[in-house]
Amino acid sequence: MMRPVYTPEPETNDSIGWDDPIVTPANFTAPMEHPLTPQVVTALRHVYDPEIPVNLYELGLIYDLAFDAENNADIKMTLTSPGCPVAHEMPGMVQSAIMNYAPDVGDCKVEIVWDPPWDKEMMADSARAELGFF
Repeated sequence: MMRPVYTPEPETNDSIGWDDPIVTPANFTAPMEHPLTPQVVTALRHVYDPEIPVNLYELGLIYDLAFDAENNADIKMTLTSPGCPVAHEMPGMVQSAIMNYAPDVGDCKVEIVWDPPWDKEMMADSARAELGFF
């Protein structure tokens, strides 16, 4: 089954068919008490790695989310490998999803970082199950 890399039109969770709880990867840090964090996490779950049928959030590629006083988001993420063929597109895909699915966020800055290097242990259990890593 081919999944979309990015869905430009907002959809409801019902139309996507998500009835599973959101599982937070262990390496993800964010101000969980901030009112915009759930919107951003939902937006991140709409962005898929084009080569892997799991969203970037559950893959554990999103390391850090922070907000400033004006509700601008700062996201630090990584890729599965430095040679990722869509490395130059990923930050824009994440920004577009945030702007479409988290309308209360001001500006969104996305930075790709390589430390720590990503490995499959960073995936949420839901991603491991989807990929058959149990």
